[in-house]
Amino acid sequence: MSATDRASPGRRALAALVITTAATIVAVLVLGRAAYDWIKALHVIAAISWMAGMLYLPRLFVYHCEAPKGSAQSETFKVMERRLLHVIINPAMIITWVLGLWLAWASGHYASGWFHVKLGAVIALSAVHGYLSATVRRFAADSNDRPARHWRIVNEVPTLLMIVIVVMVVVKPL
Repeated sequence: MSATDRASPGRRALAALVITTAATIVAVLVLGRAAYDWIKALHVIAAISWMAGMLYLPRLFVYHCEAPKGSAQSETFKVMERRLLHVIINPAMIITWVLGLWLAWASGHYASGWFHVKLGAVIALSAVHGYLSATVRRFAADSNDRPARHWRIVNEVPTLLMIVIVVMVVVKPL
């Protein structure tokens, strides 16, 4: 078991939250107005990382469903799923949320209609994230009861939410 696997997910999430918040405060104090663009860039990078993981994890579930329980292949999928969730997806989600909320506050966009729709889509994406997190635990316990077809459908949900989020941010139709 690697050092990454030994640290609890809660501790890694807390570390991501503390580091991101501290870095944001330092950036604002040091860079002043220029911090907004840097924070926005980091927000987009974190959101892309979060989305990449959210698109890949259900695909791993599709393949994991096809592996016999207890097989070497199944055990490999368990490691891949756990690491993807705890090392990439969870920290990326936390960073996306922290920086996104700061950007909404700093820009005043929190009062805009498009932002409310975007926020709703991000909350829905977070709910999907929670569902996938619970699923990682079910696969780890060899208790998944969903077929591969289910995971193929679930794989499309983050994409649909991403489309709503990007349209709201870029086009701002409301």
